[in-house]
Amino acid sequence: MWEWLLPLFGFLISIVAALTGVGGGIFMVPLLTLLYNFEPVAAVGTSLATIIITSLASSASYLRQKRVYVRAGLVLACASALGGYVGAAITAVPLVKMWLGLIFGVFLIFVAFQMVFKAIRAKPVKASAKVDPAFEKAFLKDRRRILLGLALSFFGGIASGLLGVGGGVVLVPVLCYALSFPIYFSIPTSMFIMIFTSIFGASNHFQQGNVNALYAVYLGLGSIAGAQVGVYISGKLSSRSLSFVFAAMLVVASVNMILKSLHYI
Repeated sequence: MWEWLLPLFGFLISIVAALTGVGGGIFMVPLLTLLYNFEPVAAVGTSLATIIITSLASSASYLRQKRVYVRAGLVLACASALGGYVGAAITAVPLVKMWLGLIFGVFLIFVAFQMVFKAIRAKPVKASAKVDPAFEKAFLKDRRRILLGLALSFFGGIASGLLGVGGGVVLVPVLCYALSFPIYFSIPTSMFIMIFTSIFGASNHFQQGNVNALYAVYLGLGSIAGAQVGVYISGKLSSRSLSFVFAAMLVVASVNMILKSLHYI
């Protein structure tokens, strides 16, 4: 009945997704379950399929702005993509899904407040023109940081495949605080990693019959345009403003995870 609104919803959701790097699933899953009467697992699978399109469109724009650490992103995507596949498989085990969702949700609320406190203390910085090759080279030579990044990215992937949130809710804090990436590059690099995470997660859901391809395409058509708007807005904000916006989305995502785990949405 409301299918004609899907491209508009995709457009609006992808603005926030591209701006914050969260993927958009925190809005798409409730939208599909509440307005379109999707089963929760079908909403998660369809959301992940849509995020493939959103992350591709966002990453293309961020790559043009030279704000993506491509090599670092590819390394971390190996673990995140595997986690996405595992998370999608876990949806078949309701009890595990419930407890993991609750743990992720509560943990990310603490992360959100930590981001706000750090942003308040930090001096706001405007975006750099492009990525710093020396920074990426140093990261790729640091075995400890890479192993930490792989481990945490794997859990970010699990959150993506399990809950359909895209993984950015975990990946952006990991890049910012565990791996010391500036937030101006954490969000674009997170969207780049999400391409692979969402493909692997959606493929498992597709095998389980949890993806409505037509709805994903309709949402994806709107998300292509919305992603460009989100990327443009991102380039106009200071690092402090981006941190505040992302922290707000993180709280929304955390509450979403908790309610979803308790079967309220």
